[in-house]
Amino acid sequence: MYAIVEISGRQFKVEKKQKLFVNRLDTQEGKKVSFDNVLMVNDGTKFSVGTPNVIGAQVDAKVLKHLKSDKVIVFKKKRRKGYKVRNGHRQAITEIEISDILTGVSKKAAPVKKEAKKAAPVKKEAKKAAPVKKEAKKAAPKKEKQDLTKLSVASLKEMAKSKGILGISSMKKADLIKALS
Repeated sequence: MYAIVEISGRQFKVEKKQKLFVNRLDTQEGKKVSFDNVLMVNDGTKFSVGTPNVIGAQVDAKVLKHLKSDKVIVFKKKRRKGYKVRNGHRQAITEIEISDILTGVSKKAAPVKKEAKKAAPVKKEAKKAAPVKKEAKKAAPKKEKQDLTKLSVASLKEMAKSKGILGISSMKKADLIKALS
């Protein structure tokens, strides 16, 4: 059984009792860590791929030790200028051991996300309802279409402001006439 899991922004193929080095984790040595960003799980018979994560999958690991990786040399040079700089650094890493790959773990955060998605369309419906009200108000002054073209932009903006039309500051004269008629 193996899984592909995202740990600290990098993806790893992990198996049970495997040791691997990851970017530094904020956990003490000897403590257990669980990762919920499981992208794929394969247990020999069943193969499940997440969109983006597999629902109910979790990888448990134990932090073995914190250490630094091998030195990486950074060498900069500009030819014909006499410029050479040699620097190096050692990245902070953590050694972990995968203790278990779990499937079917329930998450409490999933229903909250669904409720948030349901709330968004309600706002869109409210926005759609507002232009319908504006059209009902506009039905009466259809006879004044010829008069609206003769008016100045400032007077058209005042009329739109009194009728409660939004976004008039960025409208041109033709847009104002459409909104008022």
